[in-house]
Parts: sequence; structure tokens; C-alpha cells
Amino acid sequence: MPNTADLDVIAPNFKKRLSGVTSTVMRLVPLQAQQIAIAATGPVMPDHVPHVPLASLLTMSRRGPSGARVWHARRNVEMLGGLVLKHILRKDLKLLFTSASQRHHTGLTKWLIRQMDAVVATSAKTAAYLERPATVVHHGIDIEQFSPSTDKTALRAELGLPENGTLIGCYGRIRAQKGTDVFVDAMIATLPDHPDAYGLVMGRATDQHKEFEQGLKDKVAAAGLSDRILFLPEVPVWEVAKYYQVLDLYIAPQRWEGFGLTPLEAMACGAPCIATRVGAFEELIADGQTGTLINAGEVAEMIDATRALLSDPAKLSAWSQNARQHITDHFQLSQEANTLIGIYRDLLNS
Repeated sequence: MPNTADLDVIAPNFKKRLSGVTSTVMRLVPLQAQQIAIAATGPVMPDHVPHVPLASLLTMSRRGPSGARVWHARRNVEMLGGLVLKHILRKDLKLLFTSASQRHHTGLTKWLIRQMDAVVATSAKTAAYLERPATVVHHGIDIEQFSPSTDKTALRAELGLPENGTLIGCYGRIRAQKGTDVFVDAMIATLPDHPDAYGLVMGRATDQHKEFEQGLKDKVAAAGLSDRILFLPEVPVWEVAKYYQVLDLYIAPQRWEGFGLTPLEAMACGAPCIATRVGAFEELIADGQTGTLINAGEVAEMIDATRALLSDPAKLSAWSQNARQHITDHFQLSQEANTLIGIYRDLLNS
């Protein structure tokens, strides 16, 4: 466990349950720690992430080894925490905030953002909602972990999935916001004409969305497709890559999204994407080269896009190769980590 006296950068994560922000901190901090003195802090941190106890922030030295430290917040509560440490406990901090939100901010959030020394936006669309300059830094992924399978048939067998045919995936939380119902409706309309294709829904429905999930399963059963539209349980994060590696096509049907990592993970594994024009998807997917962009909530558009690819194996294969190269060129986790480290160093030297 690092000593706070040795840290130049602190990345707080004040939420206990897994979220996109939590995942970002857990992915980035171990990689960044190879180049700069950084640690996370929060109520729950896995052992592989360099971290310091929350309580240690109260007694840490006023200044770090390079002078001021960088406090990299990603939520309102973490911006507040940085302000308390800086102005009440008199810690010498440079405050950095990363925003992934794509909506007009509340008065409190606007005020908090104005107090920051620098701001990062995860997409150009996000930056447009900020009332101050921001550096756009797209999320990246680990292209070693998320990579095409060398033996897709064997991997499908290992996971208990159909070994032959085309697998179309839709992963993430099961709820209306994520558009899971749009995916299911599109699969019900598409699969009868493509008897070698299967739809995979993988993720978890929280208690308030259990009825929604059951409604989808009932609709699939009524269509006689329970053996071809499969509902898979959520798997641990270290197993997720395998479920992308077996896919031939990925669909991101969200009605709303902050950023959305799943298309990146899928494309890195060689699966082209059909995605809605929400979140950062328009900035992540090369329309007509690595996938197809459609309007949110439009079942007919999703059906047309899916049929077009299933009916053109050569295009599906070409887009698969393009997708992997696109991620390697533009969306590696190391690229995100290095860009942020550059911002940290600028703040430390200012």
C-alpha cells in the first residue's frame, strides 16, 4: 500500500458498488502507477489497485513530493471532497474533474466545475455541455485482454454456447434505458429468416427491473425462440472478454448512455457493432467501416441494419478486421492513461 507522502496524484472513488466510474479507476490507476506516483482511495478497493485508506487523507502531508498534488475527481461528491481537503484542511491540491455526463448540469454541479483547475470530457458531446474549456479524452480498453479468439469454436463450447452459426450479443444492465427490449424485438423479427443466428442477452436486472426482464423472456417464449435468444447471467469482470470473443456481431441498443464501453470491448475482439446515436457511440464507431449507427429506440432500423450484415458475410468479415484495427489505432487503454498523465504533469508543473 502506498504512503500518502509519496503521492503526486490521488484518484478518489467514493462509491461502494460497481459502476462505470469505478471500473475506470480500477483499470487506469494500476497502469498509470507504472509512470507516476498515483493511488486510488475509497471505501472498497481491490488489492491489485494501488490505494490508500480514506482516513489517511486527513493526516497526509500538506504537499506532495512535487509540491501540490492532483486530486482527480469523477463525481460531484469527489469534487466536494477535494474542495474540503483544499480549503478546510489546507491541503495543497490541484483539482481535476472528468465529466461523462451528456445533459445540462444543475446549479451545484456548475459551481463545482467552476472550482476545478482543469476539466476533462470523455467525448466531444460531453464537452459541449460544459460551460468552460475541457480536454476530450476518450476511454480506452486493454487490447491484450480484449482481443480476437484464436479458436472461437472451442471457446463457444467452453462457455456452453452454440458452436456453429452467427452469435449476436447485447451485454450490460437489463433495463429500458439500455434498450434491451429493442434488441429483443429486433431479434424476434430477424432470427426466423436466419436460422443459423442466435441472440445473446447478458447482464443483470436489478430488483426494480426484474419485471421488465421477465416480460422480455415471456415475449421470446411466445415467439417460440427461447432456444435462439438466450439470456445469460452476469459474469465476473475478468470473464467478460470471453463473451465478446465468441461474437460475430454486437448491438448496443441504448436509449441513453454517458459514454458506453461495450462497443469498444466488442470491436477489440473483432465484432462489428450496430449502435444507437447516444453517448459517445458516434465518436467510437466508424459508420460503414466498423459498424452501423442507428437512431435510439428504432426497432425497424435495427432490424434493417442487422439483416444487411447477416446477408453479407463478406462485409461482416471485413468490418470485423476493421473493428480490431480501429481500436488498436485509437482506443487503447494505454493511450487514455498517457494522455491523463500528461494533464497531471501539466498541473503539477503549473
